[in-house]
Amino acid sequence: MNKEEIYKKLLQLAGSGGSVRMDAPMKEYTTFRVGGPADVLVEPSDAESLSTIVSALKENGIPYYILGNGSNVLVKDKGFRGVIVRIGRAMSAVSVMGDTVEAGAGALLSAAAREAAEHSLTGLEFASGIPGSVGGAVFMNAGAYGGEMKHVVSSVTAADSDGSVRVYSAAECDFGYRHSVFEKNGSIVLSVKMKLEKGDRAEISSYMKDLAERRRSKQPLNLPSAGSTFKRPAGHFAGQLIDEAGMRGASLGGAQVSPKHAGFVVNNGDATADDILSLIKLVQMRVKENSGVDLETEIRIIGG
Repeated sequence: MNKEEIYKKLLQLAGSGGSVRMDAPMKEYTTFRVGGPADVLVEPSDAESLSTIVSALKENGIPYYILGNGSNVLVKDKGFRGVIVRIGRAMSAVSVMGDTVEAGAGALLSAAAREAAEHSLTGLEFASGIPGSVGGAVFMNAGAYGGEMKHVVSSVTAADSDGSVRVYSAAECDFGYRHSVFEKNGSIVLSVKMKLEKGDRAEISSYMKDLAERRRSKQPLNLPSAGSTFKRPAGHFAGQLIDEAGMRGASLGGAQVSPKHAGFVVNNGDATADDILSLIKLVQMRVKENSGVDLETEIRIIGG
């Protein structure tokens, strides 16, 4: 199928409330604010439409990528030849029952944390400043300030590679450092249940405000980025290794190693994806030369 045929087919499958866009500029859908166009971007209206769309793309051999809030993704300047399946607002419901928060994969993690706080539930405060979606957070076992998704997830409903829907227990998610089973098996997170504990609402809100202030003081939140660019090497801190290699504040084109936090590569306003990728490679080379440590990227790089 050509691009127009794919568009028409996806328009039928997206369902009421879904949307389809051709030549979608990916800088509008990622927090790095860079990236060329995707041939087609589709937002399904619900989990059933999502599963149907992915099955159709597989059957026709059309490349696709599942995208949440785009907060951990770098799309290359030539864009993505295929279909971006974006799990967004139509799958972003958050509900609370007792000590359990259930959230659709498209819900913002910060929104789930706020809803938990509103119901005096503690345990999700660490996630209040993470800019990603719930689905993406589960996919990579996102974490901050000592908390990780593996500490709160009780079950995950996902669409498996054959299109069937399955509920994964926390143990079956195989959570590790920035890792889950969904990275390996190709299943798509649809919704998540998180078991928390009853707490004091005022204390929860106070802790969330404290974490927000710590982020503002230590992280370059005023500039486009994908959060921490590199994984934490065993026995080290990426930011410290980068600093020791003399790369804090280093720039290439419009990309810069943040002077505020060396673990962040930021877009100073006019960066290209190639600027960012070139700077990442330079940082990796300098850190390897200085300390012998291989830095791995935490962000996912797609496109061509």
